[in-house]
Parts: sequence; structure tokens; C-alpha cells
Amino acid sequence: MAPEIAMPLPVCLIENRDGQELVINKDAAQILSDITQPVVVVAIVGKYRTGKSYLMNKLAGRSDGFALGSTIQSKTKGIWMWCVPHPSKPGHTLVLLDTEGLGDVEKGDSRNDTWIFSLAVLLSSNLVFNSMGTIDQQAMEQLHYVTELTKRIRLKSSPAEAEDESAEFKRIFPSFTWCVRDFTLILEQDGKEVTEDEYLMNALKLKPGSRKVIKDYNLPRQCIISFFHSHKCFVFDRPASKRKLQRLEELPESELEEEFVEQTQRFCTYVFEDGRVKTLAGGHLISGKLLGHLAVTYVEAIRSGSVPCMENAVLALAEIEYAGAVEDALFKYEAEMGQRVTKFPTETQEEFLYLHREWEEAALKVFFGRSFKDENQKYQHQLKKLLDLKMKDFSQRNEEVSADLCRALIQELSITLETGLSQGEYSRPGGHKHFLEEKLNLLEAYNTKPKKGIKALEVLQGFLLDKKPIEDAIMQADNTLTQKEKEIAEQRSQAEAAERDRQILQENNGRLEQLMEDEKRSYEQHEKMLSEKMEEERRRMIRENDWLIEQKLKEHKASLIAGFKQRTDVLEREIQGLRNQKGRDDKRQISKLPVGPIQNRTPGNSNGKVQLCMSSGSALPHVRE
Repeated sequence: MAPEIAMPLPVCLIENRDGQELVINKDAAQILSDITQPVVVVAIVGKYRTGKSYLMNKLAGRSDGFALGSTIQSKTKGIWMWCVPHPSKPGHTLVLLDTEGLGDVEKGDSRNDTWIFSLAVLLSSNLVFNSMGTIDQQAMEQLHYVTELTKRIRLKSSPAEAEDESAEFKRIFPSFTWCVRDFTLILEQDGKEVTEDEYLMNALKLKPGSRKVIKDYNLPRQCIISFFHSHKCFVFDRPASKRKLQRLEELPESELEEEFVEQTQRFCTYVFEDGRVKTLAGGHLISGKLLGHLAVTYVEAIRSGSVPCMENAVLALAEIEYAGAVEDALFKYEAEMGQRVTKFPTETQEEFLYLHREWEEAALKVFFGRSFKDENQKYQHQLKKLLDLKMKDFSQRNEEVSADLCRALIQELSITLETGLSQGEYSRPGGHKHFLEEKLNLLEAYNTKPKKGIKALEVLQGFLLDKKPIEDAIMQADNTLTQKEKEIAEQRSQAEAAERDRQILQENNGRLEQLMEDEKRSYEQHEKMLSEKMEEERRRMIRENDWLIEQKLKEHKASLIAGFKQRTDVLEREIQGLRNQKGRDDKRQISKLPVGPIQNRTPGNSNGKVQLCMSSGSALPHVRE
């Protein structure tokens, strides 16, 4: 399990230099790069001096941290970040982003506010808008930044594809929560009590009409409804008297209004329990490391004067993530195989290939666990080649360990034989018989010794061939043997050597066949796991489209009630397009991937590899938890 991040205080993630230039803080980016856990990202936006930082501190479980301030001057500049262990999702990190106040008169450039708002949307999975008083037209006008999102954010890199992206924003944007501070009204509508969420949705209702004033009224509401996939509202009483508010971060809860404390707790509980994990297309969970890369990508796009493109950012992340996925998969394979093979050799080739299969599958699970948007299986091809090379290396090491062990064993068992040779014990009448007896004792001891590995017979054959000239000389010098006996002994020796050669050839051919079968099995394993992943993504796409159709139907119903014919027609086309896409996904089959040619090769050499010819999987949108 990844270690929890230790971050006692917030740091600036994106600096706003003089209200003119946005710059990534390298120290903050490094903190994110160390977070390998999935992240739940909560960003808060709103006018300056509305108490945003107080809510973020509460989410961090602290009364201080993000600067609150007690004057009319904005304290937060740029976007500040605080990463803490998630209180209710083990193995996740809660990333809190506190943005500088919108509409700060000291900045003088409203474009800066728009970029801060856009970055909060791009980086978060849960967006909180903080305002004071009530949800009225003035509050809506503070949210005019939302109407510029389509100008500040592009989903697709191709202009042709980007012409009508609005239907896709809801699929990708964060959830939307409106926090209304210092709320003094009674939650009632037409004499009936309403919930906070109903209060928000009533405030977001559109007005019929085509006059400019009506369009201006509807525009921010339409954007909130169309862009964000869920809408939540919390209202907060005034926390304390004006004088106490100046030292709010120092006040214990006992000195705060009871209702305010309870409302804050409900807000925090909602974020902890319902806050969404940051994801990308295909449901790929974003880690802190990838979030840091996203932040860098978007800020660099803004600094260059271009519009941040989510598709390009995802492609850039895919390159980074796949490099890590391949590296992690290889590390898994190498660590497990090395632990087994380098300690002692496998008894048979089949045993070695069993280990290879086991840890190749484990490596593939690691790889596919991090994979997304692998066009044409480029990185899977790369992994397959590297695994083949690793397997070849371990196969050679397995043989070397076996050969070294067998040579050491023969050296130990042949001490008596070598001593007899050095002392001339076999260079006398009857010496050949004595030599054969010692040789047979050595063979018996060697053959009965277990766990010698797959090179046992070859090493033995090499040893006996080395001793063959000595044996022949002993036999020729032994005058107790007749010529006929010498001929018979020579024939027997040659037959035994030939039999060992035959067995070695048979073993080598058997290993070659096993290697070829394993390559076919390896390809099928890659194919199977790729198909499973593509099928999983297909099911996610279907679920996502079902959800989006439901959302669009709600919009359609609201537009019908309000009498917006033009908007209704657009929604009908979007809904039909989603239904057509769902139909295609329902019918889509994962085709069987063709097996590439298997080249002949000698045992222990993995140059002949299965060539993967894998069809590309489409990048699928994320599925919400």
C-alpha cells in the first residue's frame, strides 16, 4: 500500500504573479508526484472574502491551514493545495484546492479570474461554488465565468470534432455544489417547505422568451445545468457575531452558532462520502502524480496563449502512465522470476515455463491495471517484446545455474576418480575394470542426485567426453584385456555416448516444442486480457451513455416545460446520438486477434517471438463511482 502523504500545511500549487501570470510551483508539483494513490479533488471558487478557506480547512480536519484573513483584502492568491489522507476512503488521498477570490478589485484583470475558474474546473472532480446571502440574479452574475468555459476549455484537438462539444462537457466536468453563506431566508416555495437542493434547482429554472435580458438571465443557469453532471446545495447560517468573525479560525465550536456547526458537518460528510474520485476516459483513476502532470499541461497551455485541450492532456498523460505501466510490469516479472531462478534451477523446462506463465500473467495484470488509451496496443507490443527478452535472459540464467551446479557436483563426485588417475592406480593390469567401476559409481551418484536442472545430461556428457581419451588410453594399456574385449568395450562406450547424444537431442527438441507452445500460449494470454479490458471499457461506455441519456432527458423535460423549442431540438439530437452510440456499443464484439508467425529457434534462445497484431481499443469516458 502506498504511504500516506505527510503535508502539515497547504502550499501554493499555481502561483498568480501580479495578477498577470500563472506559474506552477515546482515544490507543490513534487508533492503531487509522490502520491501514487487515487485522488478525490475538491476545488472551491467564489468571490473573495466569502469564507471559502474556512470550509476547506474543515475538510482537512483543521481549524487553520488555508489563510482566512479578517480584512477586506483577499488572502489567497493563485490556487493553494492541501493533500491529506482521505477520511473515509482508505487508499485514497483528498486533494483540496483553495482558489483566490473572484472579483478582487486589486487584480484589475478579469481574464485572470476566468483562468483560475477554468483551472479549478479542469483539475477537480468536485467543484464547490461559495457565495453570500441568497441564490439570486446577483449571485448568478458572479458565476458569469461558467458561461465562458467553452471558450476557455476544449475537449477535442480537432476543430471539426470541437464544433459541437457541449453534449460531452457533462460527461467530463466535476460535480457542482453551491454553498450559500450567511443565509437568512426560510426555505419555502409557494408556502411549502423545500430542501436545499430544491431551492437550488428552482433558482436554476429557465425563463421562456428570446429577448436579450431573458437570454442573459438564462445563460449561466443553462451552463450550470448542461456542463456539470450533478447539482447539490448547502445553506449556512451566520457562524458568529461580526466581531468574533475576525478571529474565526481561533474560535472553538462551542462559540459558533449551533446551526452553522451542524451545517458544516453535513457539508463535510457529503464531500467525504459522495465526493468523486478524479478519473479520465475509460474510468482510469487519476493519482496525485497524474494530477500534477495535468496541472502542468493546462498551465503551460494558458501561458502559451492557447486554450487547454483535455484530449491532448489525456494523450500526454497516457504516454507518462504507459511508460510507468511497462516499467512496473517488468519490475514485477523480474523481481519474482529472479527470486526463484537465481536461487536454484528448475528441474525441467516445463517447470521453468510454468513460472514464466505465472509471473507474465501477474505482470500483465499490473500493466492493464494502469492502462488507458493504448492506441493500436503500442505499449502492449513494447511490453511483450521486453517480457520476451526478460524470459530469454532468465532462461539462459536458469541454464547457467544448472550447468554451474552440475559441474560443481561432478567435481565433488569425481574426487576419487581424479585421485586414482593422479596416482596411476588405473595404469596397471586390471586398471580399466577399476576405472569403469569408479566411473559407474560416479554416474550412479550423479544420476540419483535431485534438482540438478535442465543441463544435467549435457554437463555429464561433456565430462565423459573429456575423460574419453584417458579411458581409451587406460584400456589400451591394460594387458589383461584381449583385443576382442577392447573392441567390445569401445563399442559399448560409443553406444552409451550415442544414447546420451540422442537423449540430449530429444530433450532439446522437446524444449523447443514447449517454447513454441508457450509463445502461442503467451499470445493468447495477451489477447485474452486485452479482450477483457476492452469488454470492461465497453460496458463502462454503455453505463455512461445510459446515465448521460437520463441526464439529457431531464434537461429535455425542463426545456419542454419552459417552452425552449430550439434547445429542445438540440437535446433531442444529442439524445438520439447517444442512443445510436449505445446501440453500436451493445453490438460491438471483441474480435479474435490473429496469431503472428512463430519463428524456429534453438532452446534457450527467445529470438523467435509471437508478433501481436492487436486492434486498437477506443478511448472511453470515465464511469463515476
